[in-house]
Amino acid sequence: MIEMNKTSCKKHTLARWSVVLVMLWLTVTRATALETSDQNVVILGDSISAAYGMATEDGWVALLQKKLDDQALAVNVINASVTGDTTSNGLARLPDLLTEYQPALVIIELGGNDGLRGLSVKNLKNNLQRMADMSKDVGSDVIIVSVQLPGNYGKAYNKLFGEAFTTAAEETDSTLVSSLFEGMSASPKWFQSDGIHPNETAQPVMLDNIWQAAEPILEALSVNR
Repeated sequence: MIEMNKTSCKKHTLARWSVVLVMLWLTVTRATALETSDQNVVILGDSISAAYGMATEDGWVALLQKKLDDQALAVNVINASVTGDTTSNGLARLPDLLTEYQPALVIIELGGNDGLRGLSVKNLKNNLQRMADMSKDVGSDVIIVSVQLPGNYGKAYNKLFGEAFTTAAEETDSTLVSSLFEGMSASPKWFQSDGIHPNETAQPVMLDNIWQAAEPILEALSVNR
């Protein structure tokens, strides 16, 4: 009887140690995975970033991921862009995206639909600032992408509209892409038939405009992961 109790005790002790070792292995494995996992970049945009009117793989966001892969930079691009979204929509969606992806970088490409609908420029600026602050509060770098409206919206409104992006970036210490359409004229060469949405030809140019601002941040993310 005593021998049986000793045997039982040994088995129980071995079982406990097995559980402890498994837990230690899982802890080490998880820590290693976190250290070596790719960094996430969230693109919070509208139709301009959602590859409206073309195959997704032709859009500038997909081209960004390809560029990162080609350069062996360990960064995952999450395209959270929704056609038709305003800055208010983006502000409402951002908390869940930050929780789910814990991005190292958030690129905000919103505001075009605010302008096209003639919405308050003050609200546009405030929404951009709140999104930037929210992202920075969880440790994300932020790039704010300025977009342009058609000339028929008038010089006064277009001036205030453009200043909203600049001010939001300055007041939140975010990086500003002053023009997503830099290097593109109003020529039909760059735009779809609606005259608003860039076509496939324009996507590499848009990527270059983003890349100039994003490259130093993305390279640092890959090195420091």
